[in-house]
Amino acid sequence: MDTAGELKHVWVRRQLQDLVSSTLRPGDALLGERQLEEQFGVSRITVRRAISDLVQDGALVRIKGKGTFVSHGLVRSTLHLASFNEDMRAAGFEPSTRVINASSAVPPAAAADHLGLAPGETAFRVRRLRLANGAPVSVDESWLPPALVPGLLSEDLTGSLYLALGAAGHPVQHAEQTVEAAAAPEETAALLDIEPGAPVLLFRRRSFTGQEDPGTPIEYAVSTYRSDRYQVSMRLGAG
Repeated sequence: MDTAGELKHVWVRRQLQDLVSSTLRPGDALLGERQLEEQFGVSRITVRRAISDLVQDGALVRIKGKGTFVSHGLVRSTLHLASFNEDMRAAGFEPSTRVINASSAVPPAAAADHLGLAPGETAFRVRRLRLANGAPVSVDESWLPPALVPGLLSEDLTGSLYLALGAAGHPVQHAEQTVEAAAAPEETAALLDIEPGAPVLLFRRRSFTGQEDPGTPIEYAVSTYRSDRYQVSMRLGAG
């Protein structure tokens, strides 16, 4: 083992950590590898390794063709049933929401099938940009049945949709969710402030209300998360 090389790597990583935490702000660019190599008096490989460590830790983010920047923070979330606002506050971030669209429209087939709608029947579409500490984290698109929540579009949709559903007498009791890797389409990428085609996490969720099994379908949602700002953690047991 190259003890001297390892010590240099640890030292450079700590220097960069101090720089990120005390001098730079979220969104600030990190100096280039050549400049850091000269500043710290170490090899390019050592600098690159230290930067990679901080990217993995969520402190830095690499943007292809632009450079390395201080991250706005990596939200680590366990898979559980909670609103975006609850999730962000539990992770130590201040949530906020911008409504992109709230209207009646004919839903895609998957949403119509979940909500039990006839072909051509409309549903409420609520599309929102979700932010943590002012930085975009996800774009959420929810489809809901007007028959169960007729006054939904007149509600303040910058708050928790789950709270609004609960106030209407239809709290979300359970949900089925899948997660997959995807490439950000152009419009979504612009909202999330990333490059088109950048990797994202795509969540599809079918939510139910009522105590009976399986319950009454209340929401079909598709959420697109920045993969550099959101991480899913799970606890696994032997079974």
